[in-house]
Amino acid sequence: MAESQNIEYKESWRDEYLKWVCGFANAQGGTIYIGIDDAGNVVGVKNVKKLLEDIPNKIQTGLGIVADVNKHTKSGKDYLEIIVKPSSFPISYHGEFHYRSGATKQQLTGIALSEFIMQKTGFRWEDVTVDNITVDDLDDESFKIFRREALSKRRMTEKELNVPNAELLQKLHLITDGKLKRSAVLLFYRDPSVIQNGSFVKVGKFDERGRVVYHNDLEESLIVNASKVIDLIYQMYLKAKIRYEHDVRVEEYPFAREAIREAVYNAIAHNCYMYGMPIQIRVMDDTITISNSCILPEGWTVDTLMEPHDSKPYNPDIANVFYRAGFIENWGQGIQKICDECQEIGAELPVYELLGTTLRIRFQALESALIDQPKAPKHQNMDKAGALEDTMVLKVIEVLKEQPDISQEVLGARLGITRRVVQKYINVLKETGRIERIGGKRYGYWKIN
Repeated sequence: MAESQNIEYKESWRDEYLKWVCGFANAQGGTIYIGIDDAGNVVGVKNVKKLLEDIPNKIQTGLGIVADVNKHTKSGKDYLEIIVKPSSFPISYHGEFHYRSGATKQQLTGIALSEFIMQKTGFRWEDVTVDNITVDDLDDESFKIFRREALSKRRMTEKELNVPNAELLQKLHLITDGKLKRSAVLLFYRDPSVIQNGSFVKVGKFDERGRVVYHNDLEESLIVNASKVIDLIYQMYLKAKIRYEHDVRVEEYPFAREAIREAVYNAIAHNCYMYGMPIQIRVMDDTITISNSCILPEGWTVDTLMEPHDSKPYNPDIANVFYRAGFIENWGQGIQKICDECQEIGAELPVYELLGTTLRIRFQALESALIDQPKAPKHQNMDKAGALEDTMVLKVIEVLKEQPDISQEVLGARLGITRRVVQKYINVLKETGRIERIGGKRYGYWKIN
């Protein structure tokens, strides 16, 4: 029997063949034989007993479906039969959607993927309802943040907001037939990964060689993540150049805060969550790159984004909630706001890139706002502090000069060390008289001697 629309032969098992299982499940189903060559001859397979346990588990954990795995023997040689039934719902493998067409496997992307999902479900991914989470399970903090922001931005009235959570969700079109949509869970549930892995925001600090220095994963609801992420970036990942105007301290950051804010919120609101990939924010001294999974509207390119355009959100319900909370603009004006804010501080306009299904926006730092990084001497005689790493001691002092009121937790995150290690350096610097604390823990600051 030759390979066909429903039959695939493999001489041995590899985990990458889960893509073929995914392709059969998304098409009309089919059978994969392990231990048979392309000509249909049984060549046998080793470790049959182990594969009989491993393959079903990998299919279930990697794809979320169940397949029958059977052992057969011919001419004294064992081979496996994996029977895959067609799925009524789109199946992904590590965020990739595969489809069996003829005797080949195709990866669906862009418009083809969007059409495939609509054909399978009749719904957008975010519109599908969930059975195991109710309104009572949602996060109180997320609702408090949304109500506070929507009222302060005047996007909703106090009367509209002063209703039970269930009624508020109805107004926001997040409930269908009494059940929560996936979008409601992403927005207001403390752990949205229960419906899709990768539903979080990943922020990383990278050095000039592209190596990770430190990072944070924001894994709460989209509302909570949105309320925290910008402060996190500007407090822990960026350095402000300090100057004084008439004895008033002025902080100048190399990136326009409102531009970064708009870009990050756009990424969260318009991310294609069914891919299972987090929003990634890559921070370097001279660039910030924000990435999210994306399916652009038909006929759009990255050039369209930089031109006047209509608002066509990929996740209309999520975008509506973010608009009501004042997180994003409406009418397709968000990117214009990003450009205006960059021009306001004299920075270059950001650059958009579309790499497969990943949309990136890259900001270039305003050079005049960058802080010069002098090289620390390799050897420095500092008595007790000299017993520690001289370079790190100088880095601690440098950060304290830039931000005297910084907390030890934030200082550790900036330097990529633990709070305990920070405390060790602080104690030595205090004992040697290099620094002293002025005021209390909450409102005090560090004085460099």
